[in-house]
Amino acid sequence: MADDFDSPWKEALDSYFEEFIALLFPSIHDQVDWTRGYESLDKEFQQIVRDAEVGRRYVDKLVKVFTREGIETWVLIHVEIQTRRDENFARRMYVYNYRVADRYDRRVASLAVLADDDPEWRPSEFKDALFGCEVALRFPIAKLQDLQAGTAALEASKNPFAKVVLAHFRAQQTQHDPGERRILKLRLVRELYEQGFSATDVRELFRIIDWFLALPEPLENLFWHDVDEIQKETKMPFITTPERVGRRAGMREGIRGMLKLRFGAPGLELMPEIEDIHEEDKLRAIMAAIETARTLDDVRSVWRSTPS
Repeated sequence: MADDFDSPWKEALDSYFEEFIALLFPSIHDQVDWTRGYESLDKEFQQIVRDAEVGRRYVDKLVKVFTREGIETWVLIHVEIQTRRDENFARRMYVYNYRVADRYDRRVASLAVLADDDPEWRPSEFKDALFGCEVALRFPIAKLQDLQAGTAALEASKNPFAKVVLAHFRAQQTQHDPGERRILKLRLVRELYEQGFSATDVRELFRIIDWFLALPEPLENLFWHDVDEIQKETKMPFITTPERVGRRAGMREGIRGMLKLRFGAPGLELMPEIEDIHEEDKLRAIMAAIETARTLDDVRSVWRSTPS
């Protein structure tokens, strides 16, 4: 299975930013006045960093928040989620930090979540010096591997973002074991029902968990049968098979529009093959590939080279 860890992280940050800060950076959470709300500045952030040649970006976010201290009305929190080792990461944190500070003339806190599988990789500062001139940035990090020893606490947590972290752990753990992935995915979904999350949270967290823990079609069908049984048992039909089917149909329609826009009528010739693809992770990969593909063969290579 080829996993896409970056996309569900983006979705989770958009949906649960305050909960994310509370879980992974609790001391920072206590210094923010959440009663005044917060504002995502992601579009502006993309404009700020688009010309920065500092390596491939994975998941990043810029948020305007209000502090409790009363010295400034608002400050900025810049977040990077890094799902794989990158020797250029600390420099990128520094570059983005000063670019954002320069653009808004505000203090900026840059936070890093290291979601990779290398226990030794813990970049937390950038330094450079020349002829007695020095620059430096030290930034807080949350190394997700440090939380693995406390998965029981995450499982019991009522913080929705704890389920996001657990889904990431389970995805890493089961990359080569789809049978075990189905079992652990079902356990996560059952916890959503049993721990009293709202219908809105169940739907949103289910979508994120489903994205992290993609299954090959035969096991996906078994998984959905089990989900239907849980919903009958709990009498809480938050997620239905028609919704799932409709979601995939919507993705295919999105692909159809992107193919027509990018390649014209010849692009639609791929749709008969795409209609036979049921795995959502492959459909998402196709949508991502269309944006940069030069030829239709580039698009077709996504499902012909991606293992089930």
